[in-house]
This record gives sequence, C-alpha cells and structure tokens, in this order.
Amino acid sequence: MMESFDAVVIGSGQGGNPLAKSMAKHGWKTAVIERRYAGGTCVNDGCTPSKTIDASARVAYLARRGADFGVHTGEIRIDMAEIYARKQKMVLTSRENNAKGLTTDPNSSLLMGQASFAEKQPGDGTHLLDLAMNDGTSRQISAARIFLNTGERPHIPEEIDGLRDVPYLDSTSIMELQTVPGHLVVIGAGYIALEFAQMFLRFGATVTVLERGERLAPHEDDDVAECLRGILTEDGIRIITCSAVSRVHGSGQELKLDIVTDDGPQTLDATHVLVATGRSPNVEPLHLDRAGIAQSKSGHIQVNEKLETTAANIWALGDVKGGPAFTHVSYDDFRILRDNLLAKGQRSTRDRLLTYAMFTDPELARVGLSEAEAKKQGREVRIAQIPMKWMARAQEMDEPRGMMKALVDPKTNLILGATVLGVEGGEVAAQIQIAIMGGLPYTALREGIFAHPTKSEALNTLFTTFRDGKE
Repeated sequence: MMESFDAVVIGSGQGGNPLAKSMAKHGWKTAVIERRYAGGTCVNDGCTPSKTIDASARVAYLARRGADFGVHTGEIRIDMAEIYARKQKMVLTSRENNAKGLTTDPNSSLLMGQASFAEKQPGDGTHLLDLAMNDGTSRQISAARIFLNTGERPHIPEEIDGLRDVPYLDSTSIMELQTVPGHLVVIGAGYIALEFAQMFLRFGATVTVLERGERLAPHEDDDVAECLRGILTEDGIRIITCSAVSRVHGSGQELKLDIVTDDGPQTLDATHVLVATGRSPNVEPLHLDRAGIAQSKSGHIQVNEKLETTAANIWALGDVKGGPAFTHVSYDDFRILRDNLLAKGQRSTRDRLLTYAMFTDPELARVGLSEAEAKKQGREVRIAQIPMKWMARAQEMDEPRGMMKALVDPKTNLILGATVLGVEGGEVAAQIQIAIMGGLPYTALREGIFAHPTKSEALNTLFTTFRDGKE
C-alpha cells in the first residue's frame, strides 16, 4: 500500500530541516528525502568545512606574522592531511546531528534516496513521488504538500575547451586536497573563488585569480572592490582581470591554461585549477515538468514572494529558487513558510533586509543598500566613510587594512545600508544591521557609548565622518 504524507521536504538543507521539524511538531506526518548527506550544502560542502579550513589558514598566517608582535617562532609546517582530518571531524559531527534531528519526532522520517515527480499525477491537489532509494530499492509515496530544498552545485562552464578532460577542482573537491598545490589558478573572482584563493595562499601555494570582468567582487561598490583587490595583491595573490580562459590542457599536475587578456593571449602553467564560476540548481532528476513547476532561464525554480511555485501545494526554498545563495536566507525562507502554513501568517520575501559576509581576511560584510544601488535607484543619500586604520582596536591588533562606509537617508537620518571591509567585519556590520532593524537614526550610533577599545567604538567615528563634511 502506498504511504501518504502530510508534507514532504525534498533536500535536507538549512531551510528544509527546521521546516520539517516544525511541521512534525505541528502534528503533520512529514518526510525529508535526501539523496546524499543530511545537512545539505552548508554542512557538507559549504560553510562548515570551508570556514573550518579557513580557521587553519588564519592560524598559518598569524604564525608567520609572529615577529610583527614580538613572538618568534620556528619554521611553519603545513600538514594538509591534519587540516583535512579536522575539517572532516567537524563535518561528520554536524551531519550526524542533522540526521538525528530529523528522526527524533514520531511524525518525522528521513528517507535516503533520489525523489522525482511521478509521470502520472492524480490531479486532486496531492502529488506522487517516485523514490530511488540508496539501498537499491524503489517506492512511490503520496504527499499533500511538497517543499523543494535541493540547493545548487558548482557550475562548470561548457565554453572552456578541454576543461572536462583535466582534473579540475570545484568548491567541493578542493576541500578534499591533502597536499598544498604548487600553483593554484582560480577561474572566477566571486566570494567562493577569493576565499579559497587566500586560504591556499596562506597554506603556501602560489595563487593566480582570473576574472572575466574588469574588477573583483562585481556586486560591491567600486571603492570597496578596489580596496579588497589591494589587500589580496599585498598578500601575494596575482589577479588578472579582463581575462577569459579559452583552453585548458595537460595532465596530472602539469596543466596549462590559454587565456585571452586585454594585453593579448597568454599561457599559464598550473598544478591545480579551481573552477569557481557560479552555481547551478539541482533540479534535473526531479522532472519538474510533470508537476507543472516553472523554471527561470537559469533553471532555478520560479516562486512568488510567499515561496509558492506555479504548482498548487508545492513550495521552494533555499538556493534552488535563485536569488542570494546564503544559509541565513534559506533559514528565513523557513520562517516564512512556518509562519504562513502553521500559524496563518502573511510573511513574504518582500523588503526583507539582506546581509552577507565574504570570509576573506579581513572579512567583507554588507547589509542593506550599497552606494551603487542607491545611484541606480536615483536615491539621495549621505555617505559616511572611514579607513579601517581609524579603528583603535584594529591598530592594536595590527589589522588596519580595509574600510567602512554607510548610507544614510538625509531626511530621516535612518541608516539605509553599510559595508565593512575589515577585521571581523561581519560582526561590526551586524551591529549596524541591528540599528537598521530597530529603526534607529545614525545619531544613536554616533552618540552611543561603546566599551573602549572595542571594534564597535569605530561606529562613533564612522558616523561623524560624512563626505559632505557635516555631522
């Protein structure tokens, strides 16, 4: 007899898991279907492993800088096998905890396998799913509600000749390395690309970053992107902008990249190539067309502001729906669905305050509106800006690189957005975010009493330093 569920979540991501637990607690018979590992991208291939490796890279960086602080050490030795083992321990613990959390409620099940919409659907508002289980068996289930949380995977460009014939790395496989690359060439200059570029530079690799566009971090303001480039160049990363890879050839760790630049064609030698040119949605095995689910040109699942797809009783959340691909956005998707479905709420994605951080060192964090976005909207703003070296704590830590800037509405004095490129920039930006969430005018931060010498104290300085010279 076919098993029926009140709700089925396809994909065990950071939005789907808490949603499944909430629905089970609400009394709905719920199943999570996961084809690979519990926890989704964040736990297994994203935030958890990469930030664990990044912590090791920062220790290597600080160890080499010991003499700057009067602490003299011996030769620094990098053991990638130990770094890998530390990363794996963190991932496996998180993965196991995620799996346990989905099976503690009697209304909740975790089914390991690949789900797809059945070829014939009942047409009564429920949906049939075919499951190819990881143990080799198959089954069919029925669901009154379905939530698609299948995430994304690294995008591998088709136009680069020979790329698929060489042992290239992506954002998942690079974290499996147990030796330091000789020369790592990174194709792409977004967040994933730059984080890994700096990490492996600190482990001892020579690193070159190739970017098709005119500058790094294309979503940031020009001055922020230029400041970031200066920092990474100072560290020793070679950055070639306005460059396109036409061909990759070679074998093993003897690879060559033919590139076209504004200065003409070049050939780069590399031991390893990391492809970090964006991500693609995991949708192909689902057979979305069988359920009448529309997709965007990029293949992402189309949703409205309440995360409803074009099919009745089917929603999508997390990276698979497109838009900002961040764990905290996925978790907010969960909140929207939880409140609307379980508490008769009216939450939506409209006007939610977005924030993110790139974990280069120093961190680059942004919340709300950027200067470029304000100009595009034709919005009048006042801009406060200071170099990070004006932060006393940054000087004391000998971490003065970077900048801070904030946008203020000249009529209401409300803060519209901020960018912090500096030591623990994500934490500093979060304090500005709290002020925005609370509807505080910038003067509250300008006049606020912050403990000395904390990084927060720089907010006093920032909001007394406007480009127009006025306070």
